[in-house]
This record gives sequence, structure tokens and C-alpha cells, in this order.
Amino acid sequence: MHITFTPQRRADQLTLARAGDTLTLNGETLDLSGIPDGATLPREAVGSDWLASDIERIDGGLHLTLILPHGPDAGAATLFPDPVNADADGPISVPAWGPEPATEEA
Repeated sequence: MHITFTPQRRADQLTLARAGDTLTLNGETLDLSGIPDGATLPREAVGSDWLASDIERIDGGLHLTLILPHGPDAGAATLFPDPVNADADGPISVPAWGPEPATEEA
């Protein structure tokens, strides 16, 4: 599952998990198993406020863009997020909502 993010200033946060072709977004479950290879499911047909694109299945993998909420002091990793390839079932890490933690130098 290839997930691209589009950052958006919002007060809420996003949690993601994958189980096969099912994606759970803040407790909202999307069963995407019915999308055949080469097909596109329009964003409007899904009805999720988190979805920012149509969902496509390309070479067996699902491709979609999700809204990535962030706070007023979000760091560069959140404002310019890298795509995520969620190949395994379980929680999916998303960039931090708030400021990036400071790192100490030795």
C-alpha cells in the first residue's frame, strides 16, 4: 500500500493501521479489497474526510493520498512528508503532528 500525504493545518490527529487491503483511519475502516488491478475508485465514492485522492490499484498495490493534519509548529518532515510504503499489517507511522523533538548533540 503506497500512501502519499498532503499536509493540512488541523486540530485533530491521524492514526493509521493496515490489515491486508483494509485501511483504518482514526477508527474508520475502509475495505479496499474490491478494487481490481488497474482500476480506480473515485474519492467521492469512499466518503472519507481523510482521503485526498482517488484510490488506484497498480500492479496489485493500492495507491492513495491522505490528508496529514499538523499543528502550528510542525516540522519539515510533516510539512514535506515522504510517501509511505505500508507492506506489512499493523500500525502505520505518520509524521509528527507537532514540532519535531530536539536532538542532543554529544
